Amino acid sequence: MGLFDFLSGGDINSGAQEWKNTPGAVLLDVRAPEGYRQGHLPGSVNLPLDELRRAGDRLPDRETPLFVYCWGGSRSSRAVRALKQMGYTRVKNIGGISRYKGRVEK
Repeated sequence: MGLFDFLSGGDINSGAQEWKNTPGAVLLDVRAPEGYRQGHLPGSVNLPLDELRRAGDRLPDRETPLFVYCWGGSRSSRAVRALKQMGYTRVKNIGGISRYKGRVEK
């Protein structure tokens, strides 16, 4: 772990595996739609950071486990804080897709 790794959130590779192993969990990509179309984790849902206020429409159960990622981890960190302020209780920042070692969908 490097000195500034805390800035990028968690380890997206282990976070993606944890998402797969968590029943009912949602993998949330908070990048803009253009970034999502360029490549995203299979099974993820795109809800851009600037549209997070609509999370309640798409994710009404505030107990749903949410695994949040972006490109580098900064936006996902902000998204996690916002989601917690909105009352979501099981939210985890798994970092940035830039460090993902698996297959991405386009």
